[in-house]
Amino acid sequence: MAYIDSIKEKARKDKKTIVLPESNDKRTLIAASHILEEGIADIIMVGDEEKIMDGAGWLEIELDGVTVVNPENCEKFDEYANLLYETRKSKGMTLEKATEILKKDYLTFGVIMVKANDADGMVAGACHATADTLRPSLQILKTAPGVKLVSGFFIMDVPNCAYGDGGTFLFADCGLNQDPTAEELAAIADSSARSFQNLVGSKPIVAMLSHSTKGSAKHALVDKVVEATRIAHEQYPNLLLDGELQLDAALDAKVAKTKGALSEVTGKANVLIFPNLDCGNIGYKLVQRLAKAEAYGPMLQGIAKPVNDLSRGCSWEDIVGVVALTAVQAQIM
Repeated sequence: MAYIDSIKEKARKDKKTIVLPESNDKRTLIAASHILEEGIADIIMVGDEEKIMDGAGWLEIELDGVTVVNPENCEKFDEYANLLYETRKSKGMTLEKATEILKKDYLTFGVIMVKANDADGMVAGACHATADTLRPSLQILKTAPGVKLVSGFFIMDVPNCAYGDGGTFLFADCGLNQDPTAEELAAIADSSARSFQNLVGSKPIVAMLSHSTKGSAKHALVDKVVEATRIAHEQYPNLLLDGELQLDAALDAKVAKTKGALSEVTGKANVLIFPNLDCGNIGYKLVQRLAKAEAYGPMLQGIAKPVNDLSRGCSWEDIVGVVALTAVQAQIM
């Protein structure tokens, strides 16, 4: 069974309600149709019902069972506006401003529905920047207890691959933190290990990646990863983690042996922590395009409730996969 099929199966067993606020995007409409048909999740779409159904008709798809909530005539609008006001009043929010935001910003409206427990999670980003999805999520939902920072990851499912967990990996951070400090890298490693355990179900084996393996190069960028590895061992002693490692040493034990870096991690890594966003973003796209991997994300970890981002280059199939993963995150939470 393909990785995403196993996730869909989990999602069906305890169906959750996911908000898709980008109702003017045809990929979102097509994805919603398939999600409903496959029974992966219940779907709420934010927007004008007539326009959404006209779009579905033009695309020749069915949206039977979808719930459409229009901010213009939503019965709970006043409750949502008051909730946004109460959540943000210490930052200068007024009830008038909350009303204005919720009328025009569907992403914030979707987050408020999650905050109010009228939905279990939200997926957006097909036609918005990551900041547009992340900002209201952090402002309204906040970070989860005990989490030092929010980070982004991709689940990568690589066909015909002997590495990782049968070709399945978690790559982080590929979408959010530009140049994390050593302490932030260690925190990303901890969050990523927990995400891998929850979403893949196998033991996370974490490699802290660098252009150096165990001192083979000297540079401030290497020093950061060495320090991140030290902090991770100190603060998260239960993690199976090693660094600093070049990618080939992390994946191939024979290579690791030639570099004097054999460990419980080398040759077995399934969680790859990149030293900065350039590396992570380029890395996942190389694997996606050249190895024909399925890339699901950027998923967000560390928010109090499940909200996940999408690449603006995503397909409707990607949206279906991220919704399934979001539903499973909601089950765990």
